[in-house]
Formats: sequence, structure tokens, C-alpha cells
Amino acid sequence: MARAGLTAERVTLAGAELADEIGLDRLTMAQVARRLGVKDASLYTHVRGLDDLRGRIALLAADEKTRLMADRMAGRAGKDALVAYANGWREYAHRHPGRYLATQLTVDIDPELVEAAPGPRLAVELTCGLLRGYRLAEPDLTDAVRLLRSTFHGFVALEAAGGFAHQRPAEDSWLRALDALHALLENWPVTEER
Repeated sequence: MARAGLTAERVTLAGAELADEIGLDRLTMAQVARRLGVKDASLYTHVRGLDDLRGRIALLAADEKTRLMADRMAGRAGKDALVAYANGWREYAHRHPGRYLATQLTVDIDPELVEAAPGPRLAVELTCGLLRGYRLAEPDLTDAVRLLRSTFHGFVALEAAGGFAHQRPAEDSWLRALDALHALLENWPVTEER
């Protein structure tokens, strides 16, 4: 079986593609090897195992998702930026369901690899920049980040699982949720430092 050009990046991308097709939880090293046309053992030269591969997929996905969101937000502020951020999040989750789920994992791989990955750092910068537009500072900034992440992840997870069976379109509820989040962020109750 051909091994030409096999790298950690190619293995990661093949794993990410498969995760989108079959689900992150169903991904195996054997499937990735078949996708690449190599023997299973060949993969272990490039990744340490399935947990390492999933961590690498998480870093790849964090970068892709954050860049998509940043592209959608470019030149926007206030509510327009919030809507663009949220729509980028949701679009990525719909387009890449396996990769998206990887972004929710705790990445426990080579710390140097994590440190060098731009995605997680850019995600923090993008999110904090958005929320500073609402004049939020710590500890409210952290609380607001957690609220956004919980809201967006909860919505897309329920949507993906078919959890919105009501006749009202999920899109209408999404838009109302964004209106409500904007109103809340504009009127955030300031926390006194404890």
C-alpha cells in the first residue's frame, strides 16, 4: 500500500473528513488507514493513536471554525457582529458535524502542538473582542463567554439531534435567541468583584 506523502496533517484531515461523514464517536484508526490506502500501523508513525487523532482534529476544527466566524464578522460591530459570529458557529456545526463535535473535547495531546495551534487562541481573541464591544470586563466577560458557548452549542446540538420538532421553524427561534442575547449583553448586570 502506498505511503507517499503521508503526514500527520494528511492523517488528521482524513480523520476529520471521516468524522464528518460517520460521526466522531464512530471514527477508528482502521477507517482512517483505509481512507488513506495504508496499513493501520503506518498511521502510528504520524499520530499516537485515536485520542491523539481526535485532539488533532479538534485543533484543526477550532482553527477552521474560528476563521469562518472571523470572516463572517469582518467589518461588523454590535448586534451585527454577534449575529455574524453566531451564524458562523452554526454554519460550521452544520457543514462539519464531526469536526464541530471535536471542538467540544478537552484536548489532551502534546502540549507543544496545542501551544502552536492558532485556533484556540484566535477563538478566545475573537470572542473576547466581540464581548468587549458590549463593554464587558472580567468577571462578566468570562460569564458572557460561557453563556454564548452554552447557548450556541446547545442550540446546534439539539438541532442536529432533531430536538426541535415543533412546527415553528428552528430558524425563527434562532433569530429570536440572537435578539435576546443582544438585549442581554447590552444590559448586562455588572458584577461587583468579590
